[in-house]
Amino acid sequence: MSTSRKNQRISVGLFGIGLDTYWPQFKGLKQRLLGYQKRVHQKLGRDGVRIVDAGLVDSPDQAREAADLFKREDVQIIFLYVSTYALSSTVLPVVQKAKVPVIVLNLQPVAAIDYEAFNKLGDRGVMTGEWLAHCQACSAPEIACVFNRAGIDYHLVTGTLDDAEAWREIDAWVDASRVAAVMRNNRVGVLGHYYCGMLDVYSDMTQQAAVFGCHFELLEMCQLKKLRDGVTPKQLKAKLNQFYSEFEVSPECSEAELKRAAQTSVALDLLAKEHRLGSMTYYYEGTSGNEYENIVTSVIAGNSLLTAHNVPVAGECEIKNAQALKIMDAFGVGGSFSEFYAMDFNDDIVLLGHDGPGHMAIAEGKVKLVPLPVYHGKPGQGLSIEMRVKNGPVTLLSVVQDGQGKLKLLAAEGESVPGPILHIGNTNSRYRFSIGAKNFVNTWSKAGPAHHCAIGVGHIAQKLEKLAALFGIEFIRIC
Repeated sequence: MSTSRKNQRISVGLFGIGLDTYWPQFKGLKQRLLGYQKRVHQKLGRDGVRIVDAGLVDSPDQAREAADLFKREDVQIIFLYVSTYALSSTVLPVVQKAKVPVIVLNLQPVAAIDYEAFNKLGDRGVMTGEWLAHCQACSAPEIACVFNRAGIDYHLVTGTLDDAEAWREIDAWVDASRVAAVMRNNRVGVLGHYYCGMLDVYSDMTQQAAVFGCHFELLEMCQLKKLRDGVTPKQLKAKLNQFYSEFEVSPECSEAELKRAAQTSVALDLLAKEHRLGSMTYYYEGTSGNEYENIVTSVIAGNSLLTAHNVPVAGECEIKNAQALKIMDAFGVGGSFSEFYAMDFNDDIVLLGHDGPGHMAIAEGKVKLVPLPVYHGKPGQGLSIEMRVKNGPVTLLSVVQDGQGKLKLLAAEGESVPGPILHIGNTNSRYRFSIGAKNFVNTWSKAGPAHHCAIGVGHIAQKLEKLAALFGIEFIRIC
């Protein structure tokens, strides 16, 4: 769904640990453990992931060599595979120098030792070697203790080499690391200014950049106007063709409004390209009848196309929501700009939507492009979109700034369900939550988000929790 997912490559560090004292004592043990580590390497590898494998580290000297390798290759995250018991002195030097999050893989080769076959081995030395191939858990508390005392950021995954649940968690860490890299390299465009009086949407861009590592590009309306004035007939025709290809264009749309929106859309594309934007937020009013008003009342179609093509756009200059939209898009689940629209107490659901833009990739059917005689709470009129999110599992995400200025991720998992919606030239869908509509609205609101959120398809709260951990911020999941 999202090309930004494919384009963002990450480097992942991997090293196993063992104890060099064992190798001459137990024939074949090291080779067996290296085989287990090879399986971990193969499972970690996928498109967009480069594995930097430091091999099996079994001494402090090797630990320092592994640390140099990970530092040199600029890995974003390290997976530490515990192959057997190992001294914590072979671990600490690696992670201290690399200074990136560490995932400790306590993965036993099988679910349980075959006790009957084990006891038939007879030779206690052979039996000890067999046990050592299964004693991964022995090192887990030692490593955790040392990391706790050293202030090392780490996480523990326990299971078996073929444990589906453990590998879902490991895959979630890889995905979260890739999205973290997307956010760190993101250029966020801010066009115009806040919607006056929406105190909840005001954001601290310094804090956002400090946490997510992104860059904010403050954009000028006059530049957008200059780009729009320079749109050629060929560019306009191509954009109109794109409208008819990607939207279901209502017959009610006038030719003049289509051309006005298409001209603005071309200019928005050029603006995003010129500033290498990965996301954007906007709002503008100006005085009645001015040229900028003509532009800002024709942006919804173009901003929806940008959103569909991996440059998610949030309206009303909601910077925090632009971040949430980018996170969802980078995870490949969409991310549509939304707010609470109404509650249906008869069906115990909540309606969410917005007057645009929307994420067309998660729409049920083609998105409709329709005329809107009035933008509620905003000046002017023009084209807007009608869409509903596909029925099925969804995740809501909000980037929250609390009273102390700290950022948090707030998430909820629910279902997009069928039923009547409002056909008012807006995005609009019905959502059901396991805790019920009343409890959901109360609990969500008390967590302190602004009134906008990002909606994506699928349940990805586990991945969002890991992303929050990578950024060192709090994660709140309400359902």
